[in-house]
Amino acid sequence: MSDVALAWMVLIPLAGAALLGALGSRQSGFSANVAVSLATLAGASFMTVRVVQDGSFSSLHHELFVDPLSVFLIDLVAFVSFTTSLFSRSYMRAEVRLGHLDPARLGTYHAMYQVFIFAMLLALTCNNIGVLWIAMEGATLSTALLISLYRTPASLGAAWKYFILCGVGIALALLGTIMVYFAAHSVLGGHRALLWTDLYSVKGRLDPAIMAIAFVFLIVGYGTKVGLVPLHAWLPDAHAEGPTPISAVLSGLLLSVALYAIVRFKALAEGALRTNWPGHLMIGFGLASVLIGAFSLSSQRDIKRLFAYSSVEHMGLATFAFGLGGPLATFAALLHMTAHALTKSSVFFTSGAVAQTAGTKDMDGITGLVDRDPALGWTLMASSLAIVGTPPFGIFASEFLILIAALHKAPWSVPLLLLALGVAFAVIVRRTQAMVFGAPGASQAPTPRTLFAPFAHLVLIVILGLAIPHLLAAWYTQAARLVGP
Repeated sequence: MSDVALAWMVLIPLAGAALLGALGSRQSGFSANVAVSLATLAGASFMTVRVVQDGSFSSLHHELFVDPLSVFLIDLVAFVSFTTSLFSRSYMRAEVRLGHLDPARLGTYHAMYQVFIFAMLLALTCNNIGVLWIAMEGATLSTALLISLYRTPASLGAAWKYFILCGVGIALALLGTIMVYFAAHSVLGGHRALLWTDLYSVKGRLDPAIMAIAFVFLIVGYGTKVGLVPLHAWLPDAHAEGPTPISAVLSGLLLSVALYAIVRFKALAEGALRTNWPGHLMIGFGLASVLIGAFSLSSQRDIKRLFAYSSVEHMGLATFAFGLGGPLATFAALLHMTAHALTKSSVFFTSGAVAQTAGTKDMDGITGLVDRDPALGWTLMASSLAIVGTPPFGIFASEFLILIAALHKAPWSVPLLLLALGVAFAVIVRRTQAMVFGAPGASQAPTPRTLFAPFAHLVLIVILGLAIPHLLAAWYTQAARLVGP
């Protein structure tokens, strides 16, 4: 029964997309979107119980596969997509009321939102590296439509930039995928050369030269989706110009799903090469992303672009940690992915509500939030402190563990990491403090009451920072073993 339930969980968002497309711009689409997301979360919870009790399992003749590494990301996607659907109800209604969005496009928004969730879940559950590529391409196409939802020159330009750059990246990932199949075909033959479960069992027999070249294409291809420097140019525009709920799931979820693909291929390439060369490549991309992301923050005036560059920094840090390898670094990277997904979605929820209330995304025009709307102002301040790694939030714990791992494996990198983290802390806290505690400005729109989702995320982030639940820690440990050397 669990095998069938896995297939149904993946298909729930796809069926929901068809339903929401049929509903069109009706107001009932908001409730239906929440209901579909809740059903997906329930299915993901069922999968978690099965994995905790019985371990990894497959479905549909081994075409779908869930293990401790993928199931925690499935839960993350399901939970954040559900809270984002709750946030969307009041936020998108306010966008229509304020004249920012044509109500006729709500059907497209809801349907493509569920297609996007379906694509990410398919990427995480498929056992086939070819289907993984198709799922990532599906995520690209659906989010391009969502980024351009406002149909303004800026949003259309951001969507085209996203589509073209990520299209080139995904084409390179396809070439890398073909090369992996070529390396495995002589060993496994036929369809089995595409399956993760079979590839991992023979990774030591794959041609190392082919796998080395393949991994270069794969990290560049999927790294474009992660937003790694120098492949990140699409990310600030897409986050700034798309609807805020889409910025939240893009930054909180899609970047992590793309990094998941790289980590899977890294373990495969290291098994073939019998060296940590793929890890060294990830360290280089990750460290460059941390530094460029942090030092790009100071020149930003758009509140959503500010936090978009923060995503470049944090995904670079997770990539760096995965590149270090070893139980501690991998554990820390998984914790960082979780904390970043929860924190960054909370930041975008709050910053979107702030921009909607103030009538501008320009941070220089946003002041006095704590006087105008204390709940919104303090939530923005708390979310900003969480994203820069202030204790007791979860990102502090993950960054601390990453620095400890770096001291053991790459001590030369620690001063650079501390410099970047310090710069990011100073810039974000300074800009947020001015918006929250500055002289009150005039409000141009009623404040949308959408603070349940960011508050719920902040509570979870504090729990992660104070004491990682035993079950979650055991989960990370098992996942770290799966991608370890």
